[in-house]
Amino acid sequence: MPITETLIQNAKLYGDMLCLTEVNPEKEQGRPWKELALVETAHSFRYQKELTWRSFNERANQFANMLLARGVTREDKIGILLMNCIEWLPIYFGVMKTGAVVVPLNFRYSSDEIEYTLGLAEITTLVIGPEFVERVRAIKDNTPAVSTYFFVGDECPDFAESFEVAIADCSNEEPGIELSDDLDAAIYFSSGTTGFPKAILHKHLSFVTSCLVEQNHHSQTHDDVFVCIPPLYHTGAKMHWFGSFLVGGRSVLLRGIRPKWIIETIAREKASIVWLLVPWAQDILDAIESGEINLDDYDLSAWRLMHIGAQPVPPSLIRRWLKYFPHHEYDTNYGLSESCGPGAVHLGVENIHKVGAIGKAGFSWATRIVDEQGVDVKRGDVGELLVRGNCVMECYYHDPEATAETLKDGWLYTGDMAMEDEDGFIYLVDRKKDVIITGGENIYPVQIEDFLRGFEKIKDVAVIGLADHRLGEIAAAIIEIKPDVECSEDEIMQFCLQLPRYKRPHRIIFAPVPRNATGKIEKPRLRLKYAGESIVKQQFEIED
Repeated sequence: MPITETLIQNAKLYGDMLCLTEVNPEKEQGRPWKELALVETAHSFRYQKELTWRSFNERANQFANMLLARGVTREDKIGILLMNCIEWLPIYFGVMKTGAVVVPLNFRYSSDEIEYTLGLAEITTLVIGPEFVERVRAIKDNTPAVSTYFFVGDECPDFAESFEVAIADCSNEEPGIELSDDLDAAIYFSSGTTGFPKAILHKHLSFVTSCLVEQNHHSQTHDDVFVCIPPLYHTGAKMHWFGSFLVGGRSVLLRGIRPKWIIETIAREKASIVWLLVPWAQDILDAIESGEINLDDYDLSAWRLMHIGAQPVPPSLIRRWLKYFPHHEYDTNYGLSESCGPGAVHLGVENIHKVGAIGKAGFSWATRIVDEQGVDVKRGDVGELLVRGNCVMECYYHDPEATAETLKDGWLYTGDMAMEDEDGFIYLVDRKKDVIITGGENIYPVQIEDFLRGFEKIKDVAVIGLADHRLGEIAAAIIEIKPDVECSEDEIMQFCLQLPRYKRPHRIIFAPVPRNATGKIEKPRLRLKYAGESIVKQQFEIED
């Protein structure tokens, strides 16, 4: 049963109950916010919009009926290029109700990347927000296949139509398009951490299964309140929201990642479930320890679950977290856009003693760890993690070669190196392409990164391989120091004496660690920046 049916059911059961709340901690200067109520709290001013389940469904129907009246069919691809906002999800569901394929786009894309993804996904209609007008204007003449643009916001650009005007006179009744789980539903793009993003095609079955997996893992009830901070274009945020969606629970879209905003929103909205990325959790802890946040000022009694995903989670971070939030349930989930987001591997709140592991196969999932020949490795050995389940993508759109490399006999080859302990818990070791081979030894950067994050002066760290004329590659650590703290290279190297010699970084670089919108370290960017320096250094040493 497609998840559009769940929306219809929620509208019937919980019609007048709040479904979504959009919270804006800071009003943009000079921008008129419509339908916003100013709410004064003890700590700040907030601007917010709210939507009931009935309104959610009716707005989705209006958008669907408008698209259908203009001739949209199942062959069409409808793109969404919006910041998180209250209009985002009704637009998303409206597209699905037409039977067309919905294509969320990364709001960090440059004009060139927007042009690339529009072409790859064969998008014919694009919904944009005010932040993207100039980026789209710069490339729209290069994308003639996009025949229609809808604009969400005020001051509609000349090349687009106002979303609100377009749907104003459209019926809010169900469009009556028959859908099934085996129809194409959405194209998501990979994060592009290994190059240009790939277009990942999912069927409706992926979304139905995602709802069941998430709700099974985190036991959401109708009374839970979920705070959603990560971008909705990413599978992680949306598929965690799916657990609340399945039971008609309320969700809060928080536009902002400052620690104080997060804590204030959780307290004010009586939130019970919050999904964080590693940098945000670290920032919250830093704010508590610096005195910027005094937890005694906030009623956080409703908050029961903090979970993290999208990247390896340092065990030291969770131990630190539980020092300040000892009553929290903690969980981590592993997944990829190719697996429709989180849940393929799941730790479970009952397994906090295994912090550091990503867990075991999630609800309805199967896992394997294999060697280069595709043979299962024995427990304790490192191999590539494979997953199988109903959330696995159909294919990389228009890329049969990449599809064949990634999907084999029903298994999704994740590209992540992992190992399984004696109790069957899986630990991520690193990305297959990130492994550093130095003097014939395999080094897994995540292990060094986890170790270095245990040093009290380090805020963030990324380890990459740089070419070396003698060892082949050496490990270089890009280290971001905490604010207002001084730290020397000698201090770092002294701390690293606890590591085996071959795992110690050969270079220390003090610099910010770049992360994308989903919290993943942008290692290609770091390699691009520092590889040239490494080559020059090699040549100098050879000449010397």
